[in-house]
Amino acid sequence: MGILKESENVVLFEVKTNGMTVEEVLFENNISGRLFRKLKREKSIFLTGANVKRTKKPKKGDIIYIVLENKTDTTIPQNIPLDIIYEDYDLLVLNKAANIVVHPTKSHVDGTISNGVSYYYRNKNIKKKIRFINRLDMDTSGVLILAKNSFSHQQMALQFQENTVIKKYLAIVEGVVLKDEDIIDLPIGREEEKSIKKVVTKDGKRAITKYNVIKRFKDSTLLEVQIYTGRSHQIRVHLNHIGHPIIGDTLYNKPSDLIKRQALHASQLVAKHPRTNEKIEFNAPLPLDIKNMMKSLKDSETI
Repeated sequence: MGILKESENVVLFEVKTNGMTVEEVLFENNISGRLFRKLKREKSIFLTGANVKRTKKPKKGDIIYIVLENKTDTTIPQNIPLDIIYEDYDLLVLNKAANIVVHPTKSHVDGTISNGVSYYYRNKNIKKKIRFINRLDMDTSGVLILAKNSFSHQQMALQFQENTVIKKYLAIVEGVVLKDEDIIDLPIGREEEKSIKKVVTKDGKRAITKYNVIKRFKDSTLLEVQIYTGRSHQIRVHLNHIGHPIIGDTLYNKPSDLIKRQALHASQLVAKHPRTNEKIEFNAPLPLDIKNMMKSLKDSETI
């Protein structure tokens, strides 16, 4: 094999110092043990174009290459419209619509974002598995990010695990929130063993949520919410716990005449690009249903 060039399936790592093994160089670049073992098993690690052993000590300035295999996804393709915010070799970023499930489940076997991505990939001849990096509830809209290969998935997952990703949401809640900003640091766990509903409980896992008031209406408040942990239903549980449940949230509140789902939108995600380590920022504009809801709230204000 000749000298490889960086491409969709090839990622390059420059050796910064002498004396390190190939394995140590890749670990220094946050390649996980699991991914390393996979690359080693598939003989997908190269130095100057030739397959190389993990114990080899390259020189400073040498380039180590990893080659990522194409994968065929088995998800049923369906022509579901996707609002694409960004796309490159490693990432596909969507502005997810509300009222659609992210991936197939027993109760939603098709008609999901996964089915739409499968159709898009096949139509574009993109031979990649569908790998979600973050998840959004069915009724939550906004920034949804997918990895196109095992390397970018592992690199992005590590950032989420280490809580270095900035995740911001917009939520409209019941009642007038008095504090301009606050941090909710309360553990979250299941209400009952088999219940999907979560509650604040001393036996739960630590969850940290920060909010800032954006606008106060007559009987409700628009909040910008940032989560520092990734617990299931975290924003919904924390805001409900402080007495300001999200409007339209049928699990933690009640249905609303103003909106047909919970008024929660993942507005921004900031991270480092898995390949370049440069800052990446993705923003999703407010959907029409929340805009219309805010107009109704504004029109109902007393002058």
